[in-house]
Order: sequence, then C-alpha cells, then structure tokens
Amino acid sequence: MKPAAFDYVVPRTVSEAVDALGNGGRKAQVLAGGQSLLLEMHLERIRPDLVVDINRIPELDDMQITDNTLQVGALIRHHVFESTQAVPGPLGSLFSLAVVNIAHPPIRSRGTMVGSFGWGHPASEWCAIAMALDADIQLQGPQGARTVAARDYFHGPLKTARRPGELITSVRYPLLAEHTGVGFIEHRRTHFCFAQVAVAAVLTVHDGVISEARIGLVNCADRPLRAHAAEQALTGVEIGPPMDGYQLPEDHPFARAGRIAAEQDAAPLAEPYADLEYRRHAIAVVAARTLCQAANDHRSRIGETKGDSQ
Repeated sequence: MKPAAFDYVVPRTVSEAVDALGNGGRKAQVLAGGQSLLLEMHLERIRPDLVVDINRIPELDDMQITDNTLQVGALIRHHVFESTQAVPGPLGSLFSLAVVNIAHPPIRSRGTMVGSFGWGHPASEWCAIAMALDADIQLQGPQGARTVAARDYFHGPLKTARRPGELITSVRYPLLAEHTGVGFIEHRRTHFCFAQVAVAAVLTVHDGVISEARIGLVNCADRPLRAHAAEQALTGVEIGPPMDGYQLPEDHPFARAGRIAAEQDAAPLAEPYADLEYRRHAIAVVAARTLCQAANDHRSRIGETKGDSQ
C-alpha cells in the first residue's frame, strides 16, 4: 500500500524546519529515521500534508557531555548506543542493555533515540529510561525554545506535550555515578513484537545499602512510567549477597519491590495474548530480575574499582 500524496521539504537548519512545521496550519510530520512514521503512512493511519525531513541539519547530529549531562541530538541513531563506549560509565551500560531490544539491526541503523520521544509509544525503551532518570526533552517551536521534564511530557498513548509546529532537538540525561548499578530486561511474545513488559533499574548503593532506586516501566500502562512506590520500598534496603534473579525467594526485597511495581505503580491493559493477571505477574517477575541485575552490576563495578586500585 502506498501512502497518500504529501509535500516534502528538506530544511538545512533548525529554524527552517520550525518554519516549515508551523507554516499555514498544515498537518506536518517530522522525518528522521522514519521507523514508525513510514509504516503508519503506508497503512494510511497517518496522512500528513507535509513531511519535513530533518536529516540534512548538521546541528542535530551531535552528542555531547556538558556539566555532567549527556545531550543526545535528534539525529543520533539507535545503533550508536550498542557500544558501552558511546556514553561513559553506567549510563552507557544501561543504554547498551536497552538498545538491543529495539527492533533489529537495520532499524537500529536508521531509527533515532529522539524519534521515540516524538512518537511517545508506551512500549518505548528510551522513554521509560527517560522517566526513570528524570531526563529533559528540548523543543524548538515558533514561540522559541523550551524544556519539558520527562515526567510532564507523556500524556497517553502516542500523546505528548509537544505542540504543533515544535521540533524535538535533543534529550538530556544526567550521567550516573561510577558505582551505580544498572539493569534492563525485556519480555516479549516474539522477537518481532513490542515488549509486553520491560524494566529499567538504576541502584545507588552505599556500604551495601540502597540509598536511591530508580525504576522505569515499559508498556505497563498507557504511557511510560516510573515505579515510585517500588522505589520507596527499596530505600534503605541491604542488597545482600549475589542472587540469581531467576531463583529469588518470594520474601526477597527485590521480589517484594517487583510485586509493588506490578500492583501499585503499573496500570496494564489486557492484550489478546495476556490477560491482566498474567501481565501483572510478568511485571513483578521482570522487575525483580532487573533489580538483581542492577545489584550484581553494582558489585562488579565495586570489584573493578578495587582491582584498578591495586
């Protein structure tokens, strides 16, 4: 099936792109990777009057670190983050764990991280990580530049705070301290499906005690979520000895936190292959396993540091 007819422009600057998006009230869509947009256009679920191709704007193809903050431009492709060296420290490790779950290599070579925020799908890995880390979304529109915190950005399925005529120029994440433990685990029905559930976990540990937990939930509601109740249940908890996330006893703090995430934080919807009971069970199990992964990652970082100092 071919998409409906549309006009096409290729701006060379952010200003030109914003002018095109806000020109005359036409229905316009931004093309960067096109991972989701082109499919929706071919199925005619989206029928834009104008497609604004931003791939020739050099200032958007940039990733930099300033003041302990990573800024990812709108043209940085998914595949960049497959290497743990792309971003320093635990944040790079978290990104590399998450990105391999996004579609398959050809898609990751063209799709962009920032494009996920333009789409705002509840099953987006990047959007849930942004929620967990209190990331900021940078937008440029006819009224100028503005910043929206991730917690205020997602309004529902494919609904965001982005206004008509605005372009997302970048997303900013705080870097994570060296001893931070990170984990990301995804569960899906088949490799070609969206995640039924995925969890991003970030643990800050001092002297074996969790001082802060951050948990992002993928496809556990009508939008990306942060599991605040589960995080609070983990504060002040000892991580204990290494544990296999697949053999956790029910009374383990991570298992309890997983159940809290499923019962108090998540608001899943039934799916054709997964009723609500199954979905909540999957959320609890995946969250517990991801927390184990993050705790083990913290232990490995402590070990690496001690080894380096000898």
